[in-house]
Amino acid sequence: MLTLPPLLARNVARLRRAPAPAATSGSPLDSLIAPEIVGDRFHRSIMDVAATPGVHQILEIGSSSGAGSTEAWVAGALRNPIRPQLHCIEVSEARFDALVERWREYDFVCCHHVSSVPLESFPDPATVEAFYRGTRSKLRRTPLEDVLDWLRHDRDYVREHDLSRRGIREIREQHDIETFDAVLIDGSEFTGEAELDEVYGARFLLLDDTQTYKNYENARRLESDPRYRIVVTSRRTRNGFAVFERVG
Repeated sequence: MLTLPPLLARNVARLRRAPAPAATSGSPLDSLIAPEIVGDRFHRSIMDVAATPGVHQILEIGSSSGAGSTEAWVAGALRNPIRPQLHCIEVSEARFDALVERWREYDFVCCHHVSSVPLESFPDPATVEAFYRGTRSKLRRTPLEDVLDWLRHDRDYVREHDLSRRGIREIREQHDIETFDAVLIDGSEFTGEAELDEVYGARFLLLDDTQTYKNYENARRLESDPRYRIVVTSRRTRNGFAVFERVG
């Protein structure tokens, strides 16, 4: 059983005591949400990747308020003797503020309030609807009307908050990173494919929601690439996840 350092343990305890705030009347992105990647195989896999020798630069796309997967990255990084730098992308202003506050005492955690990819990289409603109707995925558990509302809210938020930039590229340029060592794709439901294009070649590629639009095609792309091997995968854990490692 992992023993967390005192400061990290206090952060985790505070998070688990606090209920998630209720949704506001504005965009769904204005609200904090409870973490999903907690105490499962994916959470443990993230810690193991972060602790792997040779992992120096980590990118987390979709950090939310800094619990769940971010907690796993930090815990693993603290086991790594080189102490990797963790770059966290979060587009929601409310969640970004909570993210910064939660990890402000950890100087290796760098928080970025930016869209990972620009608006033109989002799919149009017709593309999402074609996937929904043509692919037997777990996305069908949600009514199509609601899925298309998610897309509209995501696009509107990025546009209204003037966040449409190539955030992943900007982080690489600002920190002189040629290729990330590990990347988690778990941001918007609709930008996973564009994000994978930006980080392809990373040693470790971690995908959440491999059974919905977000990473459905990404998982199959990596499964068919002989340069990557599957480290661990599950289609039953929530909406599926997978961890790939580059071997070629």
